[in-house]
Amino acid sequence: MTRDTEARDPLWWCVALTAAFTALAAVRLGIPSKPYFDEIHYLPAARALLAGSDWLNREHPMFAKEVLAAGIGLFGDHPWAWRLSSLLASALALFAAMRALWLASLSRFATIAYGVLLATGFHLFVHARIAMLDAVMVAMLAVSFWQCAAAIRAPEHGRRSLAIAGAAMGLALAAKWNAIPLAPLPGIAFLAARLHAAGWSGLWVRRGAPVPGIRLTEAAVWLGVLPLAVYAATYLPAFMIAPDQAKGGLIGLHQMMLQMQESVIKPHPYQSTWTDWIINRRAIWYLYEPVDGAQRGVLLIGNPLTMLLGLPAMLWCLWAAFARRRMDALAVATIYLVSLGFWIVASKPIQFYYHYFVPSMALLAGLALALGALRRRGWGWIAWTVLAGSAALFAWFWPILSSAPLGGERAFEQWMWIASWR
Repeated sequence: MTRDTEARDPLWWCVALTAAFTALAAVRLGIPSKPYFDEIHYLPAARALLAGSDWLNREHPMFAKEVLAAGIGLFGDHPWAWRLSSLLASALALFAAMRALWLASLSRFATIAYGVLLATGFHLFVHARIAMLDAVMVAMLAVSFWQCAAAIRAPEHGRRSLAIAGAAMGLALAAKWNAIPLAPLPGIAFLAARLHAAGWSGLWVRRGAPVPGIRLTEAAVWLGVLPLAVYAATYLPAFMIAPDQAKGGLIGLHQMMLQMQESVIKPHPYQSTWTDWIINRRAIWYLYEPVDGAQRGVLLIGNPLTMLLGLPAMLWCLWAAFARRRMDALAVATIYLVSLGFWIVASKPIQFYYHYFVPSMALLAGLALALGALRRRGWGWIAWTVLAGSAALFAWFWPILSSAPLGGERAFEQWMWIASWR
């Protein structure tokens, strides 16, 4: 790929990488054939929603559980059907994240590199194969940022793109509250860009960045009011099932949910903190037991190469944002710092490595941009080596990412490079 091809839209690369990822993640999707890890919480909640009998797992919002219920309702109560919604959501997350980076950077190489890094970064793959809430949340976040970037690149379709972005952000919030710190970012960015372009008159005029033709008041509707309305609408099934809960309204409901979130204080063997996450120190075994005729395991950890290389890449993004005025680098660094910073100050006492899912996606976007910069400076061999290394490590860890049959009870030891992964 030469610099002459850099400006060509890598749409078909995005499609091909998404298709390959989906095919790989579908392997043994129905194994284990019983619920594992947090599926034991979310599957009963989805079944109860389908039956209209109860509203379970009330500490989490509704949308992702409604999606899980839809998969079971359409395809039956089978293991692969439990996880199909996560598989499709993860595929959408991969495609939308690549499209977002392309529209933000117009770098063909960085976009393709990002697809490779995300597909082989472990987080997205593992969550594509389990009936949890996270894949739905990251898919909606990726769609929202994709459409925000699309509105800036094609302002003639800005109104439609901002509406989709707002609706997707509302659904991300309604999937899991991890999206909360990112929800205000599109609106804040719109306000900052408009004031920078038009001064104080930007509060009422249509002209100027980031989306000419859209007034600030209209942007507030699409990026502020609409997400909240969509979020609230996802609770309608819950209120229909448990009308007594409706007496307190959404405010009373959320007070109860927040109290439930903060009440989990019992120590857990897999709990960790943000300092563990950024150095890839603490893994979680989603599964490790004899099941379906063999010893099998599913480990959540970040790709050991790219999770660490992403840290200096994020420092480069901060430098490029201020020294080179690169808005793509600024956006990526902001998403990383805000999504990680939320967990530094959050009042949730027990935290887990899967809370690093969203920051890790921004981290890999920063690494992709840094690799693109290295390639443009004539250091392309470094970029290709990192991509090859990420794919090689994904292949090495494949058995304990995909619930493959293992050699015995102690088979896990060959992948346990440090004691804290056990």
